[in-house]
Amino acid sequence: MTTSQDFSDQPQDDAVELSQWERFGVDTSAPHSARVYDYWLGGKTNFPPDRAMGQAIEQAVPSVKAMAKENRAFQGRAVRYLAREQGIHQFLDLGTGIPTSPNTHEIAEAVSPDTRVVYVDNDPIVLAHARALMVSTPASRTTYIHADLGKPAELLGDPALTSTLDLDRPVGLLMIAVLMLVADEDDPWAKVAALRDALPSGSCLALTHPTQDFDPESVAKVAEAARAGGMTLVPRTREEVAGFFDGWELIEPGVAPVMAWRPDGEPPADPTAAYYWGGVARKL
Repeated sequence: MTTSQDFSDQPQDDAVELSQWERFGVDTSAPHSARVYDYWLGGKTNFPPDRAMGQAIEQAVPSVKAMAKENRAFQGRAVRYLAREQGIHQFLDLGTGIPTSPNTHEIAEAVSPDTRVVYVDNDPIVLAHARALMVSTPASRTTYIHADLGKPAELLGDPALTSTLDLDRPVGLLMIAVLMLVADEDDPWAKVAALRDALPSGSCLALTHPTQDFDPESVAKVAEAARAGGMTLVPRTREEVAGFFDGWELIEPGVAPVMAWRPDGEPPADPTAAYYWGGVARKL
C-alpha cells in the first residue's frame, strides 16, 4: 500500500505545523479516542487535547496505561486464536486506531501468510498512518477504509472491503475497545447485529469493552471526564457486553476480564485489574 505522504517518521505532532494535519481533515482542537489510546500506549501520534484527555482519565484511574496495554494484549491473543484454532484467514478490524505494532495483519500473517485484513476507523490521521505503515506481505493483502461504525450497511458495501474480503468465507470481526464510543440511544447492539448477520457461518467476533463492574466510582469519573472533553465514553456491564454476542456460541471462558481470557503463561493474580470485559464468539 502506498500514500502520497508518509507520516511514520514525523516528530511529535505538536512540533509539526498543525495546519499540515488540518489539510488532511484532522481536527487538532479536540481529543479523539484513537489518539488518546495512542498516548496511553506510548505512541507519538497525539495532540495536546488528546494528552490532556488521557491525563484527566489517568487521574481517575492511575493504572489506565497498563489497562490499555492489557487490552492490546487481548487483541493479540484473540487474533492468534482465530487464525490458529478457528482457521480464519481474513479479518475486519473496526476502530483500528493508530497503527501500533504488532498490528492485526502482522499477528495473523505469522500464522497464515495469505491473510487478508480490512482496517476501519473514522479519524483522518489514522488513514495517513495506516497507508504508510500497514504494509502486507506479497502473499497477503491489507486495506484501510475511512468509515463510521454507525453505518454498517455502507461499510459492508464499500468496494475496498468487498474486493479484499470474501464474505462467503469466515471472517474474524474485531471490535476492540470501540463500542463504548456509541451511546445507548444509538443502539450499538443493533449495529453489531447488522454486521454479524452479514457474515457466514464459522465467522467469529472478538471484542473488548470498558466496564464499571470492577470499580464503579473511578469509572464514573472517567466517563465524566470524557463528557467534559466532548467525547462519548459509555462503560457497560457484563450483561450488556454479552448482548453483543447474542445468538453466537461463546468460546471458553466466555465473557471474561480481558486479563483472564486465555492468558499466556500463569493466570493473573487479579484479572480485574484491567477494567475491560472481553470475549470471542462463533457463528454456528
